[in-house]
Amino acid sequence: MKAPTMRNASNGSGGVFAPLALGMRRPRDVFAVINARWRLRRLRGLPWSTRLWGRARVTVNGEVRLGERLRIFGTTVPFELAVDRGARLTIGAGTFINYGVSIGVTESVAIGSECQIGQYAIINDNDYHEIADKQRRPPSQPVVIGDRVWLGARVIVTKGVTIGDDAVIGAGSVVTRDVPARCIAAGVPARELRRF
Repeated sequence: MKAPTMRNASNGSGGVFAPLALGMRRPRDVFAVINARWRLRRLRGLPWSTRLWGRARVTVNGEVRLGERLRIFGTTVPFELAVDRGARLTIGAGTFINYGVSIGVTESVAIGSECQIGQYAIINDNDYHEIADKQRRPPSQPVVIGDRVWLGARVIVTKGVTIGDDAVIGAGSVVTRDVPARCIAAGVPARELRRF
């Protein structure tokens, strides 16, 4: 009997043999594939090519769509994901998420393909409470992060922000307004430094 191809293994149709098919090419990743299947088991349609090293804390009541070849590190500190009822999270193919990253979705967060998200980054589409009335949740505003975006360590992306393709956000920045494509931005709040 022939082992499943990489295409079958990555699109979810490889069944229980998919980690073995992936392992024939990269033996060290077999555990990461199995770990992802276990720790992210609440996510429907999880691609077999998803890899998770370490731990993840996942609370999902909404819709999550993950692209192929997603890589997540939860080694030093777990990766955190919370998606509210009726909310939607999409993460494109080939994206890398480092340890300590926290993504909170109350309405919509879209992360593009081939992104690099540094350790302890926070991405939220809501402030979760108002200043005057801490019991009241303000309206959400969608967050859109384009393809090939690089978020440095400890970057905070706030609600209603769109980051264009190929943008780079410097470590420790707080993104409170849109960042154009092919731009380097940094600071609190993040400001455009230069385009490339």
